[in-house]
Amino acid sequence: MHESDLTPHLPRFLQELTEFLAIPSISADPAFKGDVRRAADWLVKHFKDLGASDITLHETPGHPIVTARVGNDPSKPTVLVYGHYDVQPPDPIELWQTPPFTATVRDGKLYARGACDDKGQVFIHLKALEMLRKGGDLPCNLKFLIEGEEECGSTHLEEFVLKNKELLKCDAVVVSDTSMIATDIPSLTVGLRGLCYIEVTLTGPNRDLHSGQYGGAVENPVRALARMITQLHDEQGRITIPGFYDTVRVYDAATRKAMNAIPYDEESYKKELDLKALKGEEGYTTIERVGIRPCLDVNGIWGGYTGEGAKTVLPSKAHAKISMRLVPDQDYKIATKQLMDHLQSLTPPTMRIEMRDLHGGPWGLTPMQGRAFHAAQQAFEHVWNKAPVPVFDGGSIPIVSVMGKALGVDVVLLGFGLHSDAIHSPNEHFTVSHIPKGIATVLEFYKQFAAA
Repeated sequence: MHESDLTPHLPRFLQELTEFLAIPSISADPAFKGDVRRAADWLVKHFKDLGASDITLHETPGHPIVTARVGNDPSKPTVLVYGHYDVQPPDPIELWQTPPFTATVRDGKLYARGACDDKGQVFIHLKALEMLRKGGDLPCNLKFLIEGEEECGSTHLEEFVLKNKELLKCDAVVVSDTSMIATDIPSLTVGLRGLCYIEVTLTGPNRDLHSGQYGGAVENPVRALARMITQLHDEQGRITIPGFYDTVRVYDAATRKAMNAIPYDEESYKKELDLKALKGEEGYTTIERVGIRPCLDVNGIWGGYTGEGAKTVLPSKAHAKISMRLVPDQDYKIATKQLMDHLQSLTPPTMRIEMRDLHGGPWGLTPMQGRAFHAAQQAFEHVWNKAPVPVFDGGSIPIVSVMGKALGVDVVLLGFGLHSDAIHSPNEHFTVSHIPKGIATVLEFYKQFAAA
């Protein structure tokens, strides 16, 4: 099916996707638990409307997992489609040009939280299924696993996968939760970084103090935490945690040269971000820094008075959320302990530190040989008229590694977003033309995979 055959359906597609995007399924915030459930229910209903069978909403101690199946022909290969229906918090709301859960199209882009990550890309697979059902020809048996906890660590998904290997048995897994280099430069992600994420609370005095009466005599936890955080990197941009780099995979010069051959314009990169200069680990290019090197970031820091006007307070506590992106062959559990131990060693005697492991997951690599990857290459080349470029993505999808190992199959990362789509940020969006092209690519992938 050509993308032009799908264009007449686009107004209806956008209306349906708008309904899905209107549900604020923010998995990390307990206040939105009911909305996360509503998004799962929306998927169940949509699968029913599409004629899927064995549609199940699996309860977990957290948010539900939705599975469905179409086709059960033993002579055909089976593809498992993974995605997630939960989204990141929209904060800061004031930076959105339009309300985050009211999908708005402007300049060829659909703006809403989850438009790209990952409701829009899940929707592409739903509409590909619809087109297959209307055509009456299923080249592959299809299974779907759509979870509601990806944005808070996929806490219960690994256990679900390990307990349901027979339910999820397949010949390949397809994940559409990644990006392309550009609309005119399709790409296939071959590597993802792992993740660890902690929350730190530093406590000084037992209560907030008057900064006039106590300032200069009692150490300020915000200052102390800021000082600790600055010590997590050296002047060369390297992470100072002892033993952190011991297992980091080192790539040879030829591999690094090939990696840096992908289309990339540093000046455009800076211009898009409104930056005069970039900064990272010395000795590596920007492409390498976000693809094959680990990093540590402060995702949030707060403490004391942050309201309007002045309040002369010396705060009792300071807080920070700190995450690390990890690369082959780092273990995220070991890295988390290393980070916590290092922060403990940096804590001054005037402070007490508490740390909470929020979530984490392993890195993943997709083999560039084999039936699934070849079918994805063929599909992109057929629809986008260009061979896709293999790239290492700086993001994390921990379940990719888990599913590949548990089910014993290759996982192919068939993503249709763009790095400029502002995922996790205000004004997240998805290129509207990628919807019909994405559907056509998925359909071609099934065709190529079945024929391989």
